[in-house]
Amino acid sequence: MRNDNKKSVIVGVFVLVGIIIFIAAVLTMGGQQKKFVRSIKLNAVFDDIGGLQTGNNVWFSGVKIGTVRKINFYGESQVEIVMAVEDKAKDYIRKDSKATIGSDGLIGNKIIVIYGGTTSAPPVEDGDRLIAVMPLDTDKMMETLQENNKNLVTITENLKVLTTKIADGKGIVGAVMTDSVIAQNFKNTLYNLEAASAKSNKMMGDISSFTGGLNQKGTLLYDITNDKETFGKFKSTVDGLEATAENAKVLTNNLNSVTNKLNDKNNPAGMLLNDEEFANNLKSTMVNVDSATLNLNKGLEALPYTWPFRRGFKKKAKAEAKAAEND
Repeated sequence: MRNDNKKSVIVGVFVLVGIIIFIAAVLTMGGQQKKFVRSIKLNAVFDDIGGLQTGNNVWFSGVKIGTVRKINFYGESQVEIVMAVEDKAKDYIRKDSKATIGSDGLIGNKIIVIYGGTTSAPPVEDGDRLIAVMPLDTDKMMETLQENNKNLVTITENLKVLTTKIADGKGIVGAVMTDSVIAQNFKNTLYNLEAASAKSNKMMGDISSFTGGLNQKGTLLYDITNDKETFGKFKSTVDGLEATAENAKVLTNNLNSVTNKLNDKNNPAGMLLNDEEFANNLKSTMVNVDSATLNLNKGLEALPYTWPFRRGFKKKAKAEAKAAEND
């Protein structure tokens, strides 16, 4: 009888411990699932929840504030997430806040992350719908990462080939790095470029000094640009030069006109200068006139000795001799 009572006590103790453990587990799980905390319901509609499940946590500013209660299909192909959020957190979540799907760690469980919101918007209320923002697709990220890894391998192989060629002295870079003559020539080229740059800087400095000197008081440029009287005289001189140039242009045009007329055979001057036949005729005429003049002179010289005029010339000679005596 005593043994039976002992066994009953032991069984009762084990049952009591089991009940206590069960209650503790229920309380613990309920605390984690926010079963015994006053809460409000918020929802969001996503195109794809990426493996999110009922019971996953809801976080706000790094603090767990609730869990996912329901997952329902919405519309044609969307999914509605119903969240149970602690009532005390509703004052910090605004109606313009956003909800997105994240991960608890790099490869952890999916979670809902509530973020954003402005103080100008009122706090959320039970049944409000938050703006859903689609998260980055990890599968696409992994595909992109794999593609980047392939590209990195290709770049590494190309760099290996390039460095090998450079080390073997192939190409311009390899030749410069391995051939001392080419390296020296390259160095000389750089030195010449540096010298040319220094000369260019000096020349620019000289030009700057020259232009600065032109604008100093007392110079012609300064007087022209600043002295109204000098500027007026300079303008008058320029106007005079323009007038002279215009007169020279007119004179040149007149000379061209005269030259054209002299080159034209249809006028006397042009005929004299350009018509060879007329010139020969004129020359013959002048020769004939000269010959006729010579003959006329000879005839006049012989005229006093001619019989009809001899007496008259003698009387004239006596009168001249008498007049000379009287003087």
